[in-house]
Amino acid sequence: MITRSILFYVVWLFGLASCSEYSASERLMMTGSEAPAEQEADTVGLPSAVFAGGCFWCTEAYFERLQGVTAVISGYSGGKQKKPTYEQVSSGLTDHAEAVEVFYNPRKITYQELLEVFFATHDPTTLNRQGPDVGKQYRSIVFYKTPEEQKQAMAYIRQLEEAGAYKNPIVTKVQPFQKFWPAESYHQDYYRRNPDDPYVVSVAMPKVTKFEDNFRDKLKPEYVE
Repeated sequence: MITRSILFYVVWLFGLASCSEYSASERLMMTGSEAPAEQEADTVGLPSAVFAGGCFWCTEAYFERLQGVTAVISGYSGGKQKKPTYEQVSSGLTDHAEAVEVFYNPRKITYQELLEVFFATHDPTTLNRQGPDVGKQYRSIVFYKTPEEQKQAMAYIRQLEEAGAYKNPIVTKVQPFQKFWPAESYHQDYYRRNPDDPYVVSVAMPKVTKFEDNFRDKLKPEYVE
């Protein structure tokens, strides 16, 4: 059953603009090194959830603020090409979507809670698009790793639809996880590492601040004033 607070979050998401007001080429020029990222040591032994919901810069910033989340990695998933690059993905040359891998402690946060945050922070009713960001790399996907995750994702989508949370049908795909490729190092922690970036200041910061206001009870202490 969907709580009133979750429905509030769902309504809130429609007040957000797209995570990226910049084109893929503009974002590429704003960045530097293209060295691949490495998995953080504190993720060893922890379960992870993989979601695709538009530009990963904002998606990463949302999830990394949650209690129980130990690391969030931006990357690519959903395609067959090995070691895809940002330029290839953003140009539509692969079937990959921009995604995040969320490592979490299940004793502190549940997979269900991660699902709720995922659906509350992007528009799951637009096909291959988030705001002005258009392309299959921006499609909405829940990548499940176990039958239980698949069951939970499908059940939550049904709950949202039955509750009339959206005017349009949910188009989020629920598909089996195959492979996650970490994005280039300059994409990791982009929001935190680039506080003066024009994109961060004008686009990401207002949305992350609003996320913190609405999910205050789920935030890590350092994000609560």
